[in-house]
Amino acid sequence: MREFGFELALCAALEGEDRLVSRQLGGHVHGRRILDTVVVEGAVGDRAAITPARIPTAAIEADVGPGRARYWKDAFDCHPDRAERAVELAVERGFFERERRGGRSYVRQTARYPDWVDRITAVENKPDLDRPGDLETQLRTDVSLALVDRVVLATADYVTRAHLNRIPEEVGVWRFDPDSGEREVVREPTQLPADGPGVELVERTPARTDVRPVTAAEVASARTRLAERAYAKGWRTFDYPACGRCSPDDDGIPHCAWKGRPVRASEECGSDCGGYEAAEAPSVDIEGLRAERSPWQPDPDGYRRRQSGLDRFR
Repeated sequence: MREFGFELALCAALEGEDRLVSRQLGGHVHGRRILDTVVVEGAVGDRAAITPARIPTAAIEADVGPGRARYWKDAFDCHPDRAERAVELAVERGFFERERRGGRSYVRQTARYPDWVDRITAVENKPDLDRPGDLETQLRTDVSLALVDRVVLATADYVTRAHLNRIPEEVGVWRFDPDSGEREVVREPTQLPADGPGVELVERTPARTDVRPVTAAEVASARTRLAERAYAKGWRTFDYPACGRCSPDDDGIPHCAWKGRPVRASEECGSDCGGYEAAEAPSVDIEGLRAERSPWQPDPDGYRRRQSGLDRFR
């Protein structure tokens, strides 16, 4: 199975009522690192009650609470353009309420942002260990930055001692069968110091490697951003082929009957494919599937209504 199908099968197997699963998320501070799969565990229901959309990190970190409204410019410690954009998105998504006084905008939270993340696991998917690519460098970057609590390598291959010796000892290893959904823990991952500073690989060339220290505050901010993006995005972010041979399975994975495996519509489907049969793309209730199989909520009650009468008591 290709890496795309392997990744989707793993996401489906990891999804559950006590955890969120997402894929293809930025796991960096100053550099450029895309994490294949991200699993977030914690009090997800507390976060789910606010909004199904991503809350801007700047709004979360602003000096704004659910009590007395504050003038928005006094509440942010970042560039005014970023602050203004964060206010607009936070209001639009129901995290902030806004009121006008004397031509100024004042904001307050509709609910206190919860400390909802207990553990974040980053999974690097490499079904074929005979083609590792830049695997060792990627995993060493994840470990040294320690943006997540655990780093795991997932593969379909038999894992040898030689394979284990080539990756950082902090990295856990799973052997995963995408057909059966069975997962064997070959090596448990080590808990990383995600509440402290880290070191990030920014750029690597044949002649040199550039690294950059990252403060604990920068790690915490990037961690909040990662969790929020995971909450809002999920893992079913692909398109379905407009082909009669495509039959999504019970998890919503686009399976091609002609190729006999999951397919990525944007890269391998269309009139150039020998098995192509023009048809409408399958209709799949992605939000419904995610709500059914995880703690994410597509339409929470929210807190705006509960806060609406507070003006009378100021």
